Amino acid sequence: MPRRAFEHRPARPTWRCGTCGIAWPCSAAKLRLLAEYRLDRPALLVHLAMRQAEAAANLAALNPSAPPADLTARFTGWASAR
Repeated sequence: MPRRAFEHRPARPTWRCGTCGIAWPCSAAKLRLLAEYRLDRPALLVHLAMRQAEAAANLAALNPSAPPADLTARFTGWASAR
């Protein structure tokens, strides 16, 4: 089954959106994730924290001489309960 353009999934190891090319999660991915986890915000935060840990490891491997980036705002900050 072909991937649909609206999926906006991360391209590893760079963690850019495979569809639009911006830092993942892009706006479209955020909307999709909010809809998918609309009844379970804690599960969304767990999912995003796991992706954040994976991204941190991938990005550190790509550039070991750079200081680790704080990915919290990018991955979980936007999804925290209001």
